[in-house]
Amino acid sequence: MGRGPSIEARKNASDAKRGKIFTKIIREIGVAARGGGGDPNNNPRLRVAMDKGLAANMSKDVIERAIKKATGELEGVEYEEVRYEGYAPGGVAVIVDCLTDNRVRTVADVRHAFSKCGGNMGTEGSVAFMFKRLGVLTYAPGADEASSFESRITEAAIEAGADDIVVYPDDGSIDVVTAPENFASVKDAMEAAGLAPDHAEITFRADNDIAVAGDTAQQVKKLLDMLEDLDDVQDVYSNVDQAGLEQA
Repeated sequence: MGRGPSIEARKNASDAKRGKIFTKIIREIGVAARGGGGDPNNNPRLRVAMDKGLAANMSKDVIERAIKKATGELEGVEYEEVRYEGYAPGGVAVIVDCLTDNRVRTVADVRHAFSKCGGNMGTEGSVAFMFKRLGVLTYAPGADEASSFESRITEAAIEAGADDIVVYPDDGSIDVVTAPENFASVKDAMEAAGLAPDHAEITFRADNDIAVAGDTAQQVKKLLDMLEDLDDVQDVYSNVDQAGLEQA
């Protein structure tokens, strides 16, 4: 029987993944600070990026250094935002948000991923119309009685000005949905009510999901994983039904 990876190998892989996450967040903080200033109180996008960094256990010193580089206090690389759209196998729509200092390299890497996994890149706007940009605060199933937990979140979310509350009956988890511009205020209000979310982000969600299975699901999963792994890629969104991918 073959041996699995050593403890050191597993640690190195974990460190590499953590480093990649940090790189993506630092770029996001930099672009947000350069576009809206280095004060998170007056720059909601920067505040969201900083919260993401803190949630990933990024030190405050690293975050402050990224802001200073973006605002010109320290020398740094300038990144620009670019979005690519396309289709994975099975007609699954994909949006790829990137931050890059070299568009030529980035588009080549993204196009290669689509081609290698049986997908096709599209033109700007070819799939984005299928998605809505939303703020989402996610709550894992409550430790107390389920209906009480749901009621507490619902009441607080309505008071905070959330747009919708989605309860998933299969596991009892709950999403509080907001407009992107209200995300920070709703998150603050929920935390002030003693209901800090397990996960919070501004994201794209599709109007309708597409179910895939078998080889098609495997190809879609391979493409999404390959895109996620690219250094210049910040976020990947798709309208694939996750149930099919979990079985791939």
